[in-house]
Amino acid sequence: MIAEVLLVLAGHSSSIFPTDHTVNSAFTPLLHPGEQQCLEALGQIAVRYRKIKKACVTLSRSNSRYVSALCATLNQILKDEYEALVVETEAKILKRDSSLVASGSFVPLSSIRATFAEWDAPLAALEYLVDELQAKAHWEAGPLIDLLLTRSHTGIYRVASIHARLSEAVQRVWISQLQALVVHGTLSDTHPLASKDYTLLDSAVPSCLSAQSKDSISYVGRAISIVKAAKWERQFPRDLAMEHTTLLESVLPQDQYAFDRVIADIRTAVSEWLWHNVLTLKDVDVAVESLANYFLLRNGEFALSLIREIERLKVSRLTGRSGPSTMIREQDLHLALLRASLGTTAQHDPSLSHLRFRLPSGPLRPLLPSLASGPARDISASLNPAEPTSFDDLLLGTPLVLTYSISWPLDLFLHASHLQIYAALFAYLSALRKTHTRIHTCWTSLSNAQRARRRWTGLGEGGTAEDLDARKELLRCGWGVVREMSWFLDTLLGYVMTDVIDVEFRKLKDTLLEKTSTLARQHTDSQPQLALAADANTEVGDQHVGVSHSSSSLPTSHSTVSNSSTANSQLDFTTLRSIHTTYLERLLTGSLLSNPVLTAIIRTILEMCERFVAQVERWGGDVLPALLFEGSLSMGGDDRVGKMVKERQAVVTEMSETLHMLLESFYEQLSLSTTQQPFSTATDASKSMMYSVSMANASGFQTFIRPKRGKHLAGDEEVRRHVERLLLRLDFNGGFSKPTGDAGRDEEGDILKEGGLT
Repeated sequence: MIAEVLLVLAGHSSSIFPTDHTVNSAFTPLLHPGEQQCLEALGQIAVRYRKIKKACVTLSRSNSRYVSALCATLNQILKDEYEALVVETEAKILKRDSSLVASGSFVPLSSIRATFAEWDAPLAALEYLVDELQAKAHWEAGPLIDLLLTRSHTGIYRVASIHARLSEAVQRVWISQLQALVVHGTLSDTHPLASKDYTLLDSAVPSCLSAQSKDSISYVGRAISIVKAAKWERQFPRDLAMEHTTLLESVLPQDQYAFDRVIADIRTAVSEWLWHNVLTLKDVDVAVESLANYFLLRNGEFALSLIREIERLKVSRLTGRSGPSTMIREQDLHLALLRASLGTTAQHDPSLSHLRFRLPSGPLRPLLPSLASGPARDISASLNPAEPTSFDDLLLGTPLVLTYSISWPLDLFLHASHLQIYAALFAYLSALRKTHTRIHTCWTSLSNAQRARRRWTGLGEGGTAEDLDARKELLRCGWGVVREMSWFLDTLLGYVMTDVIDVEFRKLKDTLLEKTSTLARQHTDSQPQLALAADANTEVGDQHVGVSHSSSSLPTSHSTVSNSSTANSQLDFTTLRSIHTTYLERLLTGSLLSNPVLTAIIRTILEMCERFVAQVERWGGDVLPALLFEGSLSMGGDDRVGKMVKERQAVVTEMSETLHMLLESFYEQLSLSTTQQPFSTATDASKSMMYSVSMANASGFQTFIRPKRGKHLAGDEEVRRHVERLLLRLDFNGGFSKPTGDAGRDEEGDILKEGGLT
């Protein structure tokens, strides 16, 4: 009977258990209840073992290599451990081992039961596992690895060990797929890890992979595949590919930190090689110049022409007949881009074809500027903005985003997040330029109306003796509002374009020129072409934001190219990314876009300027009503001033007071920003860029500039100097810093009255 039991445990059928683990009723009278219980427990183990073996035979025929690897590993585990235990138990019985054979001739069933008791929990867990595998027709690598890793997190050592080994086997197969993608840039025809554009499939990767590793895997695989497909003269080095293969074989996805480190190391090495061998100086220089010309409005004539074309498009749609011709679509904006380039230096610029306008809200009908008196009640809210302030709707009246299409290999350093920052800067600068242009147009309109009126009124403003003073005061107040608006926009726009954009752009070019010249001298003798490619790479530093997160912690690349020069002059991705990131950070900070309070006030001022210009246009291009207009003069009675003059006086006075309140608030907040703590706080570069794009949930001047990194004010002090220049421009005549009080007060009471004590 002992031999029969051992055969059953080995997977053979027996008359002792005709159906399942229940003992045959014919044997029941011959057995002690304890023996029957031991037999049924052993029968349960045997049934589970046979079920698992049978399921493995079925599952191994699956077209999934991962399931096949799991079944092969499971069969090997059962063979090495469970089946070996059956053979070992039988050998002990035949040798009359005292641990199993009592008195040299009797083998208790309880001893055999105790020997195989350690397989109760493992076989029960494996039975549940194969049932779950058979319940699903197709298993992807990601869910399968997640399932095995989850099952391995148990306090039963043997169950955890078996599931961990099964998971490791599946991960090894997944690593082989990953090696084909990362090292050779190839995708499998069956169950690929990524789509045709090398975006990792969610079902093909385990959930333990970090977003950074996913992004790096897609980046490296796509880069290697395109280099091979393009048949470049320089291909990825074989020794570096072998090194990356060895690195991938040393880690598993379940060890997240080690895996992330290896993937980051591979990405850094591949990136360095690409910068030195694929990108050219011409490509990078053209991209940087184009972004500065069109997004930062360094090409001034094209920017003004574009603003005029968009205004002309709005007018043509407003005056057109009803129907589709009154809608503004993206193709209309693209045509406006082409028309704006005519007669400018952008006319023959190939980079213009990469520019596109995008309407997130879809086609629209243009609207006239609003005359609602909303800004006055929003001043207090501007100091504590509840939502981020954006400027993308000021140019057209609806959100309008300027995009720049990039192709490989330029997307190695221009990521979508960088283009979002450039788009935010364009929206801000174009809003300033458009409002500035509108104010100048208003000034011209007022001047022409004044000349025309003086032909008939001489040196006065016309009207009766009662109306003369009121009309004079209204005209002076209107001119004062236009002058204040024009002065503020002149000052702010001149500061941003001259002290921030031009200075930082020249600094970027000088830094790149210095570094590329150093590297070129080092490689002149042996690798002149490599030095030229490296010179191109320094032009803009990046790559994806996910890698920027670890710019301070990335391991040193294993690339032989990157290790050929010293650390101080080495043009690796970390240096390139740092140059471009710092450039963007300083642009955002110097242009005040990183301060939500200041941006809210600036937007309110721009809306106030638009409202004033629209009001003047509604009045026919002049603040004063014509002398022969009804209501322009008093008609006798108690009303000594014309009704229309009084109405316009109230509107202009309200705008003037609101504008002065906004300007004072702006100067006060700008002064406070130079002394707040975030100015000297170092934060992560990638976080700063993403924060600056959202521009929400912040207070104070979030400069995000690293601490001073050398001489010549290379850190946050230099950025603070930008803001101090703006403060000097705004307060050149002491208009803000000197206290002002009511007219006619005596000198002794100035301070008390200024403080509100008298």
